[in-house]
Amino acid sequence: MKSENAIEVKNLSKAYKVYYDKGHQLKERLLFKNRNRYEERKVLTDISFEVKKGEAVGLIGHNGCGKSTTLKLLSKIIYPDKGTIEMKGRVSSLIELGAGFHPDMSGRENIYINAAIFGLTRKEIDARLDDIIRFSELGEYIDNPVRTYSSGMYMRLAFSVAINVDADILLIDEILAVGDAGFQAKCFNKMKEIKANGTTIVIVSHSMGQVEQICDRSIWLHEGRIMKEGRPRDVDPEYLDYMGEQRQKIAEEEEAQTQTQVQEKEPEKAEEKKLRWGNGFARITGIHMNRAGRQDAVSFKTGERAEIVLEYEVHKKVEDAVFGIGIFRVDGLQCYGTNTRIEQLENFDLEKNGTVRIAIDAMDLLPGDYTLDVAIECGMGIPVDYYKEAYKFEMQTSIGDVGVARINHSWQIADV
Repeated sequence: MKSENAIEVKNLSKAYKVYYDKGHQLKERLLFKNRNRYEERKVLTDISFEVKKGEAVGLIGHNGCGKSTTLKLLSKIIYPDKGTIEMKGRVSSLIELGAGFHPDMSGRENIYINAAIFGLTRKEIDARLDDIIRFSELGEYIDNPVRTYSSGMYMRLAFSVAINVDADILLIDEILAVGDAGFQAKCFNKMKEIKANGTTIVIVSHSMGQVEQICDRSIWLHEGRIMKEGRPRDVDPEYLDYMGEQRQKIAEEEEAQTQTQVQEKEPEKAEEKKLRWGNGFARITGIHMNRAGRQDAVSFKTGERAEIVLEYEVHKKVEDAVFGIGIFRVDGLQCYGTNTRIEQLENFDLEKNGTVRIAIDAMDLLPGDYTLDVAIECGMGIPVDYYKEAYKFEMQTSIGDVGVARINHSWQIADV
């Protein structure tokens, strides 16, 4: 193992047997042998990566891609079918918080049990006990039986134990949503403190904001293989685009299926779902939303520069033409709309095919799913080609403002 590495994974593979109808009793297994048929499902296929000492690595990917299995293999909860894992130092796992807690014992007693599982001696636990209790914020409840705790109290206690064992390597599986908003922020700040102290971290998360704030590197797993790895700012946008495209395909398939059902059952109502109309003198033939390094992007970060590109064909001269756009949140709330007349551009006619580009210096919408309406009009608002919900995209951010859009602002606090 290289001296600078804390973790080395080489040619790792893992598969599970998924039984169709497994008999659980000996009698069932003997009488109904066909029930023991199973399918071998590959979860990881020949993956290799290294993590340096003090480095934080984020495992990202869609559900079922092998992230949690990788973490369980690293923590030795399960073992690989092929390949090797080498790790150097004490390991703490935040995978299944509270595993090993006894419901009839008090919180204090469970701290000793759980910390011992992580490898601490009685003396080491005594030295950390007050810090663990203080961090958990359980106060007077610490001597109550754990079975009387709410789920939030239970998770807070488990998290507090796991992060106070002074581990060399910390494995985390999507658990930074512990307790209320205040405690979540506290956990997140603790994670950054642990990283600053030189602990090696491997974290599984669907929150790209968390990954980008904590991790030095992202590893994108897809169908059990490493799709891409590198800096989070390079890998995460590609992953978000892929996921956005997949969701868009599913949404389009569902929408098409819904429209077909409506047309079959109630033809007269199908017109109510019409998303495009106009006199047809010109038609928008291409719609693109681009960002730096990516055309036809479906995911943007709040504050990121973007460009909308509309391609159009002219079938008959359009006099006094107007191009317009509208951005709507997925629930139908209009977030923004403008057109060339509002912007007081000089009047123009459309006679030849062409392209329109709208540059947006900063996409200041807050996280969520959005749709883009585009339109060509003429004269006093006569629709030439109005295309509703023509493009779908999502916004991402690592900052927790609320509302629809971010407004540029600054704070100044002075003593009175």
